[in-house]
Amino acid sequence: MIKVWGRASSSNVQSVMWCIAELDLPFERIDAGLMYGVNNTSDYLAMNPNGTVPTIIDKGNPPLWESGAILRYLANSYADNSFWPDDPVHRADIDRWAEWAKVSVQMNFNKPIFWPAIRLNPEEQHPEHLQGAITVFEDKLRIAQEKLRHSSFLASEDLTLADIQFGHILYRYFELDIKRAALPGIEDYYARLIQRPHYRNHVMINFDELRYRP
Repeated sequence: MIKVWGRASSSNVQSVMWCIAELDLPFERIDAGLMYGVNNTSDYLAMNPNGTVPTIIDKGNPPLWESGAILRYLANSYADNSFWPDDPVHRADIDRWAEWAKVSVQMNFNKPIFWPAIRLNPEEQHPEHLQGAITVFEDKLRIAQEKLRHSSFLASEDLTLADIQFGHILYRYFELDIKRAALPGIEDYYARLIQRPHYRNHVMINFDELRYRP
């Protein structure tokens, strides 16, 4: 059984949990991070000196942290050829889209858009900065939209690791009270994701506990 430390409302935890579920792996998840604490204890810091979530332990192996590394470990250990190809060229194609999603999509959403929109006192928010960040983010989504013209999922006709890394951020994008551009290809892709039970169970998590409270 894979042991996972991290709160369900963490987007990085969500990507890992979605992957675990799609691979049909048994798990135990322990709430950790922000209001749940745990990640600031000496025992946790001995596993993950960054104090971040998620951290996992599988099969008695040393603790593993950083969500991208965890996802690749899970794929290498448990995935079939459609999710994580054996062929190195095909695998590299999946991997580059996964890396792009982590660096170019998620990093252009979480800190500049999601956190200011829900964590800041409204008096501290800067709508013009937020809208500028949304414009930058949606330019990245247009790259994915063009790719999705040629396949049902980001890098294949099948769900792959690239979709785990990219798709989990879309729930928050579509749930935030922001002005969004018309991106029909992304909307259609998101509609396919929300038909997946594991996406609904592990990604479509209410994030009210993260909102600013006076």
